[in-house]
Amino acid sequence: MSEHPTQLLQAAPAAWPVAAGWQPLVQDFFASARGQALLGFLQARLAAGAVVFPPQPLRALALTAPEAVRVVILGQDPYHGRGQAEGLAFSVAPGVPLPPSLRNIFKELQRDLGHPPPAFPQPGGSLAGWARQGVLLLNTCLTVEEGQPASHAGQGWEQLTDAVIAQVAQGPRPVVFMLWGSHAQAKRALIPADRGHLVLCANHPSPLSALRPPRPFIGCGHFGQARAFRQAQGLA
Repeated sequence: MSEHPTQLLQAAPAAWPVAAGWQPLVQDFFASARGQALLGFLQARLAAGAVVFPPQPLRALALTAPEAVRVVILGQDPYHGRGQAEGLAFSVAPGVPLPPSLRNIFKELQRDLGHPPPAFPQPGGSLAGWARQGVLLLNTCLTVEEGQPASHAGQGWEQLTDAVIAQVAQGPRPVVFMLWGSHAQAKRALIPADRGHLVLCANHPSPLSALRPPRPFIGCGHFGQARAFRQAQGLA
């Protein structure tokens, strides 16, 4: 067994640490019938020899405590290539070649704010630094099988991640929600309109949609809008 596994080894929430503020929500989910069914599904797939990513499905909830969340970026499910997924939406492990969507995210960040792409291989495409600064990088489904996108969709993760979005949206301070693509935008109903949040919508950053109407990702200006929103509130 590798010291730093690149795949899920067991369906055991006790091995998936989260920040204290998320613990009640996570514990309630895994104690529920839906959570137990999800764990049974994961255990059955692992027993059948499926290669499941990432090794820490709840890593976004470990690196970004609820009271620290300033921005939410919502993805769909983890990367399904070996060694890519690191438990944070759109992020890949250090040294892994940049997937096209992440390349477009860095391209828009440079166009919008002048930030050059990060050095390769460290940190490369790892967004763990963002997560530690209050960017919740949440996929709506938190596991996937090698080479099979959306293979774990509809198995129960969405109930947990919807609850996470709702907890942030009901929190005491305004947060920036970046909803890229129709899948993320479907979660807009979880964000109350009267809490002062900034909800930014654009096409998904994948090459298939990043430049297409109605809201191209390249040129969306979301990073600058988020910065201006936070500055207007006197926040970093």
